[in-house]
Amino acid sequence: MTRRISWSVVIVVGLLLSRFASAQTVSKKTLNLEGAERVIAAAKAYAQKVNAPGGVIAVVDDGGNLMALERLDGTFAAGANISIGKAKTAVLFKKPTRFFEELINSSGKGRTVMTALNDFTPLIGGIPITIDGEIVGGVGVSGASSAQQDEELALAGAGAFSGKDAVSAAPVSFFDKETVDTAFSKGSVLLDGNGRNYMVHASRREKPGQAEVHTKDADVIYVLQGTAKFVAGGEVVDGKTVAQDEIRGVGIKGGETRQLAKGDVIVVPNGVPHQFQDVTNPFLYYVVKVR
Repeated sequence: MTRRISWSVVIVVGLLLSRFASAQTVSKKTLNLEGAERVIAAAKAYAQKVNAPGGVIAVVDDGGNLMALERLDGTFAAGANISIGKAKTAVLFKKPTRFFEELINSSGKGRTVMTALNDFTPLIGGIPITIDGEIVGGVGVSGASSAQQDEELALAGAGAFSGKDAVSAAPVSFFDKETVDTAFSKGSVLLDGNGRNYMVHASRREKPGQAEVHTKDADVIYVLQGTAKFVAGGEVVDGKTVAQDEIRGVGIKGGETRQLAKGDVIVVPNGVPHQFQDVTNPFLYYVVKVR
């Protein structure tokens, strides 16, 4: 009788311990090699779609360990280490690396001390890979035509399990006042449109410009400050191709002249010659290029 009772106690205790152990553990999704290769394939497909000039695509697991890497033709050698660093940062900190680059660069909020952290690459182009709400890994891209395109390729890879398109999944771009003012102080691109059909310029003129024709891009122009005489239409005088899809000339023969001032908007379709003349200093305007 004593032996029977002892075995019964052992069985009961064993069952209780088994249930207790089950209650203290959780099941989790993991990324296997096939899944990592699927991420790379999705990123490569998007790279081909937008004619990206290169890029290294790295995939890590949820612990930041490298699982797969592919270097597209034409990519600089250091791109491999950078892409791995972006992927690790995205998964270990559970955020797209854009968050950290913008945090460090933002005026008055820069956390430059963060750059001293180990395994930390705060450069745009790293995205966590999520399946059913769980982060299972990270993908990093380096060496495409711009930071924006690095991120778009990474988004395409990370979307391999959700069917999301990289462009529709791209984050909203925000530029604070100081960034915008700095762009207008020298005239520069605010948003590089690589991989998209648009880009945004913060344009500045201090003197008249050449006649120009964009054979593929339409210009949407919004004047912020100053005045200018604007000639559009007609024919370019002594036109020469200065870059792909871009023609410049010394002036315009014919065409229609308008006086532009603050608040005016003018849309120039692709293929239409146009030229700024008699500009005030400075003449500031946004240009959204649409292809």
